[in-house]
Amino acid sequence: MNFNDETVLITGGASGMGASHVRSFHALGANVVIADIASKLGQELSEELGDRAFYVRLDVADETSWHNAVVATNATFGAISVLVNNAGIIGIEALVAGNSALFRKMLDINLTGAYLGIAAVIDDMKSRGGGAIVNIASTAAVQGYPLATAYCASKWGVLGLTKAAALELAHDNIRVNAVLPGPVQTPMTAPHDLSAVLAVQPISRAAQPEEISRMVTFLAHRDSGYITGGEYLVDGGSTLGALPKNWRELHQ
Repeated sequence: MNFNDETVLITGGASGMGASHVRSFHALGANVVIADIASKLGQELSEELGDRAFYVRLDVADETSWHNAVVATNATFGAISVLVNNAGIIGIEALVAGNSALFRKMLDINLTGAYLGIAAVIDDMKSRGGGAIVNIASTAAVQGYPLATAYCASKWGVLGLTKAAALELAHDNIRVNAVLPGPVQTPMTAPHDLSAVLAVQPISRAAQPEEISRMVTFLAHRDSGYITGGEYLVDGGSTLGALPKNWRELHQ
């Protein structure tokens, strides 16, 4: 599997899961665009990878920023063939707190950012005869989590966006799929105690970012050319239901 002569733009690509996606595509021969607001980290990753890596500052919630990022990418590597909408934030707050500002921010970055990204790359992909878009959703796109109302709403939205866009863009040979990770070991999740969740998860550990990247690269590759509008769980079985806390004793 390779992405030789293809240009891949990855949002939130400067660190965490996004940086893993960047490294994975780069290792497979792609020209990789690290799109992020974190300029220092993005530049450092670009310098680390060297040839075929380029950093561009991108605020995913801003339409002008998207336009500028696509123009800069075209000037450096040519038209975009793969978009990975990875940028996102997590916010934990009770619904009763009524934090509408957090809710709007979550939707702006997690959902509107993905919408603007898809709209921004359509012409590029059409010019290449097609392309692939991979949206990073979450298990929060298929089940609710307490204290995560805004996050769940944004990720359910990403899943709906994926399916509608897949229908609309299929005739242009543009495929759109979603990856739904469970707990992943990244700087974004580091402040949160996941031990109680992982203790009752069938595969009782957090994923490494590279495990998510393998699904992302597959869905972006021509080997998955008959797949669109899909939702793909990479969650350690977390959405199967929680194991009893005394499962290990019962299993013995």
